[in-house]
Amino acid sequence: MNYILQRKLKNAFMLALVSFCAGVAVFPLISVFVYLFQKGVSALNWDFFTQLPAPVGSTGGGIGNGLLGSALLIGMASLVGIPWGVGVGIYLAEPGQKKYKAVLRFITELLISTPSIVIGLFAYTIFVMPMKRFSAHAGAASLVLILVPTLARTTEGMLRQIPSHIREAGLALGLPRWKVTLFVLVRAGMGGILTGIMLGIARIAGETAPLLFTALNNQFWPRALDQPISSLPVQIYTYAISPFEEWQRMAYGGAFVLMVLVLSLNLFTRFFLKRKFSSAPGTA
Repeated sequence: MNYILQRKLKNAFMLALVSFCAGVAVFPLISVFVYLFQKGVSALNWDFFTQLPAPVGSTGGGIGNGLLGSALLIGMASLVGIPWGVGVGIYLAEPGQKKYKAVLRFITELLISTPSIVIGLFAYTIFVMPMKRFSAHAGAASLVLILVPTLARTTEGMLRQIPSHIREAGLALGLPRWKVTLFVLVRAGMGGILTGIMLGIARIAGETAPLLFTALNNQFWPRALDQPISSLPVQIYTYAISPFEEWQRMAYGGAFVLMVLVLSLNLFTRFFLKRKFSSAPGTA
């Protein structure tokens, strides 16, 4: 009886400890969300999403240009970065050329750990200085440099989780290796690959430092992709460091909107995609 009681006490203690650690991990997220809600919900209205920023000293206005600019930048970055990153991940997951792939894998991991402000400085040197202007093209290029290594590692990890006998079965049927890779392995790991894509988009949606060095900002609607363009994170930063109370309120509203967008992408990824592809082999 003492032994059974001792096991029950240990089990209850460990369960309480794990629950406490989970609560500590979730507490910062809940605190930030509640704080932004309290500070920024008063700024949310139809004009907030559809109007340009109001001049200094005026009330009203919105961040419509920042929302549209972010959508354009993320769309351009995704258009290039998703096929590029997924392609690199597929290549790394394929057998053969171990030495070359080890170098490429090391570079990919190094890019993932590189601070985004460093990537912004690199993009400024490569894209902004030669063109002698800030632009949406440069901003999207900096986001691509963040998106590609993330997708490459995610795709490689998912394809490596697929049992090797699936590849062997496809090759044994006489299918070319490229067909086995694209129509068997990639399809089997599609749930994980899509999860990585959504999480990568959620990450670049909140990047600020690279865009400060490349896309800069403006207070107008986007007119041309070779000109400076507004984005939601930079607009929040600009409002947050201003001394005007109205702009600070708008910054909290924009931060709350960005938080909701990123949280929605993560929830969509975790629940909808996981449920949709849960029956696929190799899906996490």
